[in-house]
Amino acid sequence: MDITKLNQLSAARVLVVGDVMLDRYYQGDTQRISPEAPVPVVKISKIEDKAGGAANVARNIAHLDAKVGLLGLIGDDAEGDSLTHILEQDGIYSALLKQPDLPTIAKMRVISRHQQVVRLDVEQNFSLAHSEALADKVEALLPDYDFVLVSDYNKGSLAAVGRIIQSAKAAGKYVLVDPKQADLSVYRGADILTPNLSEFRLAGGDTSSDEAMFSSARAMLTRCGIAAMLLTRSEQGMTLITQNDHHHFPAQVLEVSDVTGAGDTVIATLAVMLGAGMALPQAVEMANLAAGIVVGKLGAATVSPTELASKLNKHLFSQGDVYQTPFDKVLQHIEFAKQNGERIVFTNGCFDILHAGHVRYLAQAKALGDRLVVGLNSDASIKRLKGETRPVNPLNERAIVLASLASVDWVLPFGDTDAEHDTPLQLILQVKPDVLVKGGDYSIETIVGAPEVLAAGGEVKVLQFVDGCSTSAIIKKIQG
Repeated sequence: MDITKLNQLSAARVLVVGDVMLDRYYQGDTQRISPEAPVPVVKISKIEDKAGGAANVARNIAHLDAKVGLLGLIGDDAEGDSLTHILEQDGIYSALLKQPDLPTIAKMRVISRHQQVVRLDVEQNFSLAHSEALADKVEALLPDYDFVLVSDYNKGSLAAVGRIIQSAKAAGKYVLVDPKQADLSVYRGADILTPNLSEFRLAGGDTSSDEAMFSSARAMLTRCGIAAMLLTRSEQGMTLITQNDHHHFPAQVLEVSDVTGAGDTVIATLAVMLGAGMALPQAVEMANLAAGIVVGKLGAATVSPTELASKLNKHLFSQGDVYQTPFDKVLQHIEFAKQNGERIVFTNGCFDILHAGHVRYLAQAKALGDRLVVGLNSDASIKRLKGETRPVNPLNERAIVLASLASVDWVLPFGDTDAEHDTPLQLILQVKPDVLVKGGDYSIETIVGAPEVLAAGGEVKVLQFVDGCSTSAIIKKIQG
């Protein structure tokens, strides 16, 4: 696995075409049964809109730092406007064609006590004329992208999918398809299909044994003029099948929370990794890792480059240099985590010689939320605070050690200019954490950034350091 390719994700240029939809969640508590019928009464306390279908695929690509465009059909309605706004927030270029005669596809879920009570679908299938308009737009945008990803949810947007694929191949583009049609020949000319087992069987695939599966898959590829198939097999992992070879990738998750959107993450990650220059088997391996991460989250979640790199021995992008990621990109991924409903915890320190007290403290801090951001004093800052003999370890080495801890998600430096910047206040204002944590004998009133975090509705916590553990004591012991 060439992890250096993870530093080239922004080179990927992917155009997503397919069935876009709005996922709307109504959440509330249930305490009684309706007197009108034997159904629970849900008192709605929160309504949340999310990108669904092909729009969720595009969102996954954007969260992997790649350039992404999205083409799809929506109605001229409030749901379409909401979806457009969501995509704008994620920095996705969207050319959603409004069709005034049909509604935006919307799936509305009522959730109570972490259980789905009912799902309501609003949709009418788009016609061939609608799809032809989409195909026209695809041809106009092809010069701006290297990969075309077709996300088919069988809602009619892709009735002209054959024309879309032919245009893309004629322009020299690599085409990936997440199929829903039983007749796979409609995707003729595509480079790779990513069916799940149900879709594979629906298309005539034989899953009675591995050999039967390989044989029937290759027969499909030959008959339909398709180069490769990535068969996603749930808890069995996924299998890449070509005419001459196959590679199996075992599932990478220990506990499944929600499989919603996992297929979207797989094909999105595959496209981005290919766009970053990975060979197909390596790209599939990364897609498999991404699937293992995303099914451990609730809802149609996404995966960040940080999480993928962390899965690969906690290295970030290239050669252990944790600052390969631009500062604004780290802030963007923190914002993405917030959009996924994750709780952000922030702490800071010098962490010059990492010891057991630090490790316990950081684990306790992480337990207060979902993701932990560590603000790390620069070398110049530590020298001003601790004296000319410090730090013992330079910034990048301290950051690498911190980033290797399971409790730490992001490491951000501060204090590199002058004494005025030796506090993490500016960093705290940029991260906007849900929880600010400090270790020691501080009172909340004396913690830098506490007033700002509290004013924004966050929390401030003080954790006690472990007695007998300190960097100064370790240095003194070494000096004897």
